[in-house]
Amino acid sequence: MTYKTILVHCDDQPAATTRIKLAIDLAKRHDAHLVGQASVPVPQLPVDMMAPPSGNLLTLMEESNKARLAGAKALFDQATKAAGLTGEFIARVDEPIDSFATALRYADLAVVGQRTSESSDGDLPESVAISSGRPVIVVPHIGYSKPIGGNVLLAWNASAQAAHAATAALPLLARANKVTLMVIDGEGDRAHGDEPGADAARWLARHGVKVEVHREASGGVDVGNIILSRVLDFDIDLIVMGVYGHSRFREFLLGGASNTILSSMTVPVLMAH
Repeated sequence: MTYKTILVHCDDQPAATTRIKLAIDLAKRHDAHLVGQASVPVPQLPVDMMAPPSGNLLTLMEESNKARLAGAKALFDQATKAAGLTGEFIARVDEPIDSFATALRYADLAVVGQRTSESSDGDLPESVAISSGRPVIVVPHIGYSKPIGGNVLLAWNASAQAAHAATAALPLLARANKVTLMVIDGEGDRAHGDEPGADAARWLARHGVKVEVHREASGGVDVGNIILSRVLDFDIDLIVMGVYGHSRFREFLLGGASNTILSSMTVPVLMAH
């Protein structure tokens, strides 16, 4: 298993260069085809606006869209050219989240940016991970300091989501110098077996993954905060985890650990639902 098509979310903001850089690095490592996509919404006028002023406003909105897409393409082209990589850029005038999720169905992995109050596309990281069925790497808004995948933390709770994330991350896990399979509060849970984490570690080892199991009890502390603490303690450069939540009319509700990590992440996170 490997990644042959990697999709990166592009826009015209400077922060896009960080996630494009990470996507380029992954594309080179895995000899994958890199696709950058930027989307802007279809211009819509308030229903109470009448022509001719509305016509002028619509033209301005269309020109703004063209400028935003051109800016996104310029950042993508500049980064790929500097890296000596040929990439494909797609510009869409469509609902940004839906169009990106649709494009991801034809890729193996997506790279997106962490949601912030200034994010142009709202809850894109959460919604794409939950609705697409594909793995998504979320890049912190503070960036990242070293190539990902050397020292990985796999958050394991024996759930379907965690299994999906671990499977989706196998191309990275198999190349890692070390994978720490972290089990929190696994004792007494039948899904974990008699020795929590051991079955998952054996499965990963058969794929050539250098894995060590780390077990600890939460003691009432938020699981997400424990994971973030171990990122620092163990010098982790990538978290792999299942994301828990559901969507209803565009309101995305995440589980506690998922919400904590995606809000306060300090290293990239590969997540899958």
